[in-house]
Amino acid sequence: MAERATIARPYAKAAFEAARAANAFAEWSQGLKAAAEIVADPRVGSLTKSPQWTAPDLAGLITEVAGPKLDAGMQNFVRVLAENHRLLLLPEIAVHYEVLRSNVENTVEVEVVSAVPLDAAQAEKLKQALSTRLKRQVRMQTSVDSTLLGGAVVRAGDLVIDGSLKGRLQRLATELGS
Repeated sequence: MAERATIARPYAKAAFEAARAANAFAEWSQGLKAAAEIVADPRVGSLTKSPQWTAPDLAGLITEVAGPKLDAGMQNFVRVLAENHRLLLLPEIAVHYEVLRSNVENTVEVEVVSAVPLDAAQAEKLKQALSTRLKRQVRMQTSVDSTLLGGAVVRAGDLVIDGSLKGRLQRLATELGS
């Protein structure tokens, strides 16, 4: 796993520099995410190992499936990855790219999973509190998981704040079992 990250990092840096030059951080984020999702499909993964599919064929497949999400610079990036047999590293490249982007923009991606949908006021209040605590601008994605019973789980990079009722019950059960 560490080897994949080591190999992916220079490609992510190259993508980041291309995005910076084009002033297109968000577009590259979307493009890398789309390409990463395509290569994560097991059917595409098996094609990358097939001798019948050449690098141009693979790059063409990915750019065709991604469509307008990949501009000319991103299409060229995909071609370079295909030529170097690195297409399967796209998920790791996308992750490293987002870290570089977050550092330069002083932002953080936050995922909030709550037991019930958050209304706009609750979401904004939580976003402001997280921004203050993390000392960064927060880009927040919310989703609902009714199995949490109540509360929410917040993930921001390595930080996980489990304020769910389910999490509290699990911690209580662990403490009582000890």
